[in-house]
Amino acid sequence: MESIFFEPANIQLEWLNDCCKNTMVEFLGIKFIELGDDFLKAKMPVNQNTVQPLRMLNGGASLAMAECVGSMAANLVFDRNQFVALGLDLSGNHIKSVKEGEWVYAIAKPLHIGRTTQVWQIRIENEEGKLAHFSKLTMTVINK
Repeated sequence: MESIFFEPANIQLEWLNDCCKNTMVEFLGIKFIELGDDFLKAKMPVNQNTVQPLRMLNGGASLAMAECVGSMAANLVFDRNQFVALGLDLSGNHIKSVKEGEWVYAIAKPLHIGRTTQVWQIRIENEEGKLAHFSKLTMTVINK
């Protein structure tokens, strides 16, 4: 399979993580850990920054993770010197609770990549690979 990403050999996970310093990505503890031919994967701790009062993963943190990972993936499919992808719509379903002290993993894959819009699915799984959250993210692509 050929990669959907623009110049994938030039995309380094270290660069993705470095460019997210002083953003919500860093605050939530999200780390990009794998770039495949058609997906971007990240992990996030379930800790004091991402739990709700019952000490389980906050649904808002799941949505924020989905937006962060899906948005980053969307911006990697074209020449970033010419275009930028911005979020239009995000919806999600919380499927399974995840307790504080665990990690969750988000995998963003495209459902549609067009010239002006993109639609991404983001699966958030627990450490056992069980689905905890599912989101759909719609992006608009504009000239820079």
